[in-house]
Amino acid sequence: MNKSPAGIHPPRLRQLLRRLVDIYSPSGKEEEILEYLHGYLRRRGLPVIQQEVDDNRYNLVILPPETEISVVLIGHVDTVMAYDLECFGYDKQGDSVVGLGASDMKGGCAAMIEAYRAVWGSSDSRPPVALALVVGEEEDGDGAVALGREFHFPWAVVGEPTNLQPCLSHYGYLEVQITTRGRRMHASLANKNQNPIDSMLRFLLKISHYIETKRPEMVYNIRDLSSSQAGFAVPERCDAWLDLHLPPTAPVGEIILEMEDILNGERNGNHDFSGTLRFATVHGGYVIPEKGLLVGALKQVYDKHSLLWEPQSFRSHSDANLLWEAGMKPILLGPGELAQAHAPDEAVSFEQVRLAAQLYYELLLALPK
Repeated sequence: MNKSPAGIHPPRLRQLLRRLVDIYSPSGKEEEILEYLHGYLRRRGLPVIQQEVDDNRYNLVILPPETEISVVLIGHVDTVMAYDLECFGYDKQGDSVVGLGASDMKGGCAAMIEAYRAVWGSSDSRPPVALALVVGEEEDGDGAVALGREFHFPWAVVGEPTNLQPCLSHYGYLEVQITTRGRRMHASLANKNQNPIDSMLRFLLKISHYIETKRPEMVYNIRDLSSSQAGFAVPERCDAWLDLHLPPTAPVGEIILEMEDILNGERNGNHDFSGTLRFATVHGGYVIPEKGLLVGALKQVYDKHSLLWEPQSFRSHSDANLLWEAGMKPILLGPGELAQAHAPDEAVSFEQVRLAAQLYYELLLALPK
């Protein structure tokens, strides 16, 4: 491994990352990892507080006393559900750290904690930076919502897996529930115009055609498709859940109305069709110009390491959407690749985690006191 400059301690960083990956922390059940991190931070002399999210869960927030905070480092400690509860923990394969959450985003959390600890221990003059470890990102983002409701930070760095490419823009997101209904009857009497599954499939084809021809820049995923239990009969109901990821400047309102027009057209063209659309989650995208306090400091750090400065768009939804809506300016920057997130063999390069910690560390030192 390359020798790391003063401040970041790679063996200590690896040990922390290993412990985080070994703790199972799916959304809604983060209690064990919160307890561990609370103790870890307190033992290092960091003034961590617990910000209540619900009766059993909380965010961990560190605020330098008597300091006007200009930037917050944010990481989420939850993961998706494990594919295999017998095999989800830490493993090492060469430079790769393998395990649930290694890329999304326990690698980023470990790097942020190590950087913050190193700065805190090396200077009496604390940088105007907070650290927030939040819950619930993989579900409804309730941790980020609670954070944005109580605190306001002008800038944020979110440690999502960006392959260490800074993301100054972010895709929007629509979560859509489609429901079609029919009349329960014996299977031998089925009629395609009264079968909600057949109606659903025909409607999904129209949505797919609309996206391919009118909105090809959108990313479209049928996440779930299910019907009511019917046995040897026509089911009464069919439900589909869609994920739609929209480019940062896409007109969210127009897209919603266009999809509703498709639904109304189906109703008018087929009187037997009974369907509804519900937009369960609506997050607009955003673009941050290449200017301002945090962008300038980050460019300095990239120049120092001769890293290519080529800002990207973050293509998924994340807590950054919620932070933007709360009035913050979030830049996403973290180790790991989005393609590895939620995968059965999720992994992250430890060298990239180490470099992320070094970049965070130097960023904190580059900010005006």
